Amino acid sequence: MLGRVNHIAIAVPDLTAATASYRDTLGAKVSQAQALPEHGVTVVFVELENTKVELLEPLGDASPIAAFLEKNPSGGMHHICYEVADILAARDQLSASGARVLGSGDPKIGAHGKPVLFLHPKDFFGTLIELEQV
Repeated sequence: MLGRVNHIAIAVPDLTAATASYRDTLGAKVSQAQALPEHGVTVVFVELENTKVELLEPLGDASPIAAFLEKNPSGGMHHICYEVADILAARDQLSASGARVLGSGDPKIGAHGKPVLFLHPKDFFGTLIELEQV
């Protein structure tokens, strides 16, 4: 079911500072900031040869990233995103296996303009998993 790792997401308290650190200190190519109100985040992608790193900052007080940063004030790894060929088939297979899909279970459009779903971290050893259809 799983394809390649699409990105690893890191929640950060200050997106501008994190972007500057990756760009200026590590010499990485970074995208422009993109607000995703439906997900409650603003994101920047660090482009790497074999994958991406997504830097996430809360967009509004109701953001799930705000709650994460309350527990981890300096930030940290938030989730890992895997690519899938058919997100609805993946959802149905996972649900039938007892995995919990967060939210309504219907895919939302993610930062790359493709359908995404999130899987409950308690079902995957404490790691929040995002699935993105390719």
